[in-house]
Amino acid sequence: MSDYLVIVESPAKAKTIERYLGKKYKVKASIGHVRDLPRSQMGVDVENNYEPKYITIRGKGPVLQDLKNAAKKAKKVYLAADPDREGEAIAWHLANSLNVDIDSDCRVVFNEITKDAILESFKHPRPINMDLVDAQQARRILDRLVGYNISPILWKKVKKGLSAGRVQSVALRLIIDRENEINQFVPEEYWSIEGQFEKSKKAFDALYYGTEKDKVKLSNEDEVKEVLNVMKGKKFEVTNVVKKERKRNPAPSFTTSSLQQEAARKLNFRARKTMMLAQQLYEGIDLGKKEGTVGLITYMRTDSTRISDSAKADALTYIQNEYGSEYIASKKAEKQSKKAQDAHEAVRPTSVLRTPDQVKNILSRDLFRLYKLIWERFVASQMASAILDTVAVDLKSGEAIFRANGSQVKFSGFMKVYVEGTDDKTDDKDKLLPILEVGDKVNALSIEPKQHFTQPPPRYSEARLVKTLEELGIGRPSTYAPTLDTIQKRGYVALETKRFVPTELGTIVHQLVLEFFPNILDIEFTAQMERDLDSVEEGQVKWVQVIDGFYKDFEKHVEHADKEMEKIVIKDEPTGEDCENCGSPMVYKLGRFGKFMACSNFPDCRNTKAIVKEIGVPCSSCGEGQIVERKSKTKRIFYGCDRYPTCDFVSWDKPINRPCPKCNDMLVEKKLKKGIQIQCVSCDYKEDPQS
Repeated sequence: MSDYLVIVESPAKAKTIERYLGKKYKVKASIGHVRDLPRSQMGVDVENNYEPKYITIRGKGPVLQDLKNAAKKAKKVYLAADPDREGEAIAWHLANSLNVDIDSDCRVVFNEITKDAILESFKHPRPINMDLVDAQQARRILDRLVGYNISPILWKKVKKGLSAGRVQSVALRLIIDRENEINQFVPEEYWSIEGQFEKSKKAFDALYYGTEKDKVKLSNEDEVKEVLNVMKGKKFEVTNVVKKERKRNPAPSFTTSSLQQEAARKLNFRARKTMMLAQQLYEGIDLGKKEGTVGLITYMRTDSTRISDSAKADALTYIQNEYGSEYIASKKAEKQSKKAQDAHEAVRPTSVLRTPDQVKNILSRDLFRLYKLIWERFVASQMASAILDTVAVDLKSGEAIFRANGSQVKFSGFMKVYVEGTDDKTDDKDKLLPILEVGDKVNALSIEPKQHFTQPPPRYSEARLVKTLEELGIGRPSTYAPTLDTIQKRGYVALETKRFVPTELGTIVHQLVLEFFPNILDIEFTAQMERDLDSVEEGQVKWVQVIDGFYKDFEKHVEHADKEMEKIVIKDEPTGEDCENCGSPMVYKLGRFGKFMACSNFPDCRNTKAIVKEIGVPCSSCGEGQIVERKSKTKRIFYGCDRYPTCDFVSWDKPINRPCPKCNDMLVEKKLKKGIQIQCVSCDYKEDPQS
């Protein structure tokens, strides 16, 4: 019989922790929550201080009984669920189910699954923190009150399977508001004049800036012609050279949000995938006989950029040995977000000495890429700033001033290991200029006016939406991935070229929620609600008070919506085609993933077809069909012939309606980091990339 029972959430952690603790400890897993609100009913007694009704989760009966049997045999039970609000609530539910005194030293938390961290945590057990439990309970009850009141109304008035929630409704609003901005955007014309110059046989680029007095914006072709007229040919003189030394500081170690954003930018990971892989790295990887199973990173749900003193010391020693003392960062105060709860450290490797190269052959490709990203970001965060030499040069011809900018890395610092990604296209390569001094004469190899049009704001990518939600104070690190998942599963949005686009169904639901539940979509109201819930965690206010302050007004909106919201009938639209199976007319229907074609004779005929989008390009393979846009099972867009399967032409790249001038075959648009390049599918013909 074991003296002590330890209960963790995940079976993956149980064996590792048991090995660290020794024979006196038996470690079992609850496999997440064992109790929750019932799915078939509200489960919240609003007349009795919002008392929740918890039941054993379906399928968890045997797990809970096994834990009860083990608890009866143990001298003491330790509850070691994850170190966050959710984990604290799981520990509280387990304590209630197993008759463990919540005021006893029964709760153990650790930020990393390493032997030293586990042994140290068991030296400092504590009672269950009811402020954390109440904060999680308040969020759960609040979401239940919102979801289980609004959703039935949407089912009755629109269609079954719909839902609305605090965070998901605001996320949907942001996507729809951005789509409206794009639709209402009116492009404005502007021009630039680009010059290529030469000094000492070295070519460099410069842009028209204006005059010596002012920067000038060029709005039309006539203004461009005026500039060209005041220039004295292609002879230019250097009139000003400004050299500066600029520091570039490293980004801090990852929070949950910044990890999701960077993994999207650099690894093309969805938020859900990032969190799934991070969970595996945290819970432990088998590194072989020498080390066994060990957690490779610290806990991945955090809003803090704080690093422990011991981890800093190890990092500085590593940097000293690998790169030299000049690469060690000078001491600086860590800046925390005002919204950060700082419950535990940033996401970092549990040992900086466990380099990516050492685990590359052990980890799967995606686990390795994510671990490498976390490791490099952590090491870089403890390194010295990079130093760049920048130079700005003014070139004059007549009244026209052209400006050339260049930079060169003088000292790489943290950039030797890692450079943070961005959402916007940038040219990361240094632009080196030849040595130029005031009075130097340079020749213009070419002067080219170019017409441009302003572009609408971009649609939200997952990374940009997570960043926006975080900046607005909507939701918390653990909510972003499931929120993005929900609005896609409900069919409110679709991903097109990795950007969110609202569906017709999403727009309908948004308009109804906006009309009848304006507070749910009010960004400041929702952010304030998050702050109120955080106040529960900090022990400043009781959770019932926060819920009551929200529900009294919300209840009135529910009653009004139930009475006044008109039933929306989404009518089937005729497609003008007949069903090839039974001859009945085909109609457009609205499903979870947007519109599709179906037979009007349903349910007798169940024929359905995806709506294909012609792009106006004939198929060069068969010469008879048209190229249409299709979607793969993973929702990735590709292009194929509408005569499939008779013609099996497919392409990931978008074909264009002109033949290759070299071989007369099809040209396609190839997406590159620098922009879009036109190239031939058969020969080596390529055109310069267009941004």
